[in-house]
Amino acid sequence: MDKKTWSILIVLVFFSSSLSGCGYFAARNEIKSAERATAELKRAGGETLTPYEYCSAESFLEISKYVLTENSWKASKEFAARSKSAAETGLAEVKKK
Repeated sequence: MDKKTWSILIVLVFFSSSLSGCGYFAARNEIKSAERATAELKRAGGETLTPYEYCSAESFLEISKYVLTENSWKASKEFAARSKSAAETGLAEVKKK
């Protein structure tokens, strides 16, 4: 192979590896956000005041963490988003009471 082909190959490998890392970090950030929302719901008494939302948030968060270990970053991010949404819904209900 000539020098130009090697250069193109190296650039493609670099971009593909850098793009694949973006999904992982996006999922991790969404998980951290869901963890904060779930912890806030727990501090607000969500376990007893809004048990459905609290259990949903906890369950989706655990699934998200598990799926992340399976390298399914898109699914992990989606489960984390559902966890965060459930926690935020629970917080809104707690504030109404």
